[in-house]
Amino acid sequence: MDFKQIWQQQKEYFRTGGTKDIAFRKEQLKKLAEVIESNESRLYDAVQKDLGKSEFEAYATELSFVKNEIKYFLKNLSVLARPQEVSTNIVNQIASSKIYYEPYGNTLIISPWNYPYQLSFVPAITALAAGNTVILKPSEVAAHTAELMEELINKSFPSELFHVVQGGVQETTALLDLRFDKIFFTGSPAVGRIVYQSAARHLTPVTLELGGKSPAIVTESANLGVAARRIVWGKFLNAGQSCIAPDYVYVHEDVKDNFLKHLKNYIEKYKYESGADHYSRIINLKNFNRVKSLINPEKVWYGGNSDESELFIEPTVMLIDNWDEKVMQEEIFGPVLPILTFRNLDDVFEIIKDYEKPLSAYLFTMDTKEKERFTKEISFGGGCINDTVMHISNPNLPFGGVGNSGIGSYHGRYGFLAFSHQKAVMDKTTWGEPNLKYPPYTDSKKKWTRRIM
Repeated sequence: MDFKQIWQQQKEYFRTGGTKDIAFRKEQLKKLAEVIESNESRLYDAVQKDLGKSEFEAYATELSFVKNEIKYFLKNLSVLARPQEVSTNIVNQIASSKIYYEPYGNTLIISPWNYPYQLSFVPAITALAAGNTVILKPSEVAAHTAELMEELINKSFPSELFHVVQGGVQETTALLDLRFDKIFFTGSPAVGRIVYQSAARHLTPVTLELGGKSPAIVTESANLGVAARRIVWGKFLNAGQSCIAPDYVYVHEDVKDNFLKHLKNYIEKYKYESGADHYSRIINLKNFNRVKSLINPEKVWYGGNSDESELFIEPTVMLIDNWDEKVMQEEIFGPVLPILTFRNLDDVFEIIKDYEKPLSAYLFTMDTKEKERFTKEISFGGGCINDTVMHISNPNLPFGGVGNSGIGSYHGRYGFLAFSHQKAVMDKTTWGEPNLKYPPYTDSKKKWTRRIM
């Protein structure tokens, strides 16, 4: 079926008001949960073929997020969707004021390949929970997961409500030519700009979940063993193909050698080897060559080996002096970790502020003042103190970027708000209204108006 026809069907279906019923929305979420549950082994198999992800990692970083988001909305949707009564100021008495949470309508979700289930289904779940229709465009790069999502969703849901469209740049461009009521995009800042420009033609609201170079800072007061362990895990999870992975590390020069010792210990302890079921492979040859080109052999302190036939790049640590290195010119999105040193934390903060605002940032310290400075002085989407990546797993925190790393946020309540228009309504009595706002405007009225307002 032509996706323009599906888009039209979804527009017509939304106008019937059927998606606004809370019980109906919950039924769709339950159905999706059943589809995922009954096809879990197939979902694991597909993502293993695309990225070499183990079942453990696929569950921990993909399906657990999807299942928990469904559970969250089944539990909280009735309260979230309830009109919220707010106070009415004295000027508008006697009246009541409420905020109504209204679905935008027809939504387009464009998802990436690195976490194909989490980054496709979580925004789709949120859109459905908020009462919208959904066209989902997964990345064609992760072909097996995209094909499976298309099969499962299009077989289980009516196309006028929820439909998966496959394709590449041509199909995505054609979709963006259509007038949607909301667009949700996860991907690179470069493509995000294209999506934003397309949405601007129709004044369509967007949520952009992008990326950037997310720093990790290790101060001299840090627990170095903990810092190294958590940076290693966060960086080499999914072979570094995570938008919130630590992109580079600044470590205080007085503790650099000790930190590196711990870093090497944990890399070797976790055995990120070719064929290891807990270490993903690079998604395709294009990305393999791109990541490999970022490695300067003269700067490699650990690792650097690769196997093109297996799309394998081992964890690689580079010791660099400044941002002139090629590896610092773009988001790495692979298992390469540049290490820089610093003497003064002020200098690190100034350098980070000189560049685009990152999606995430991480600080390892035991110093309360350094924690306060980090949260107050550095602008970033979200992050952790004394950990990496795990902020994304708290459903009570918004997840999203700022500036070049994104627009808007989602997860839980924040996702519901991202896919809902907050409609303000004041309901006023037909009696008891003072005559102040109506002409003629006498001196007495002016006096009382100033006093009241």
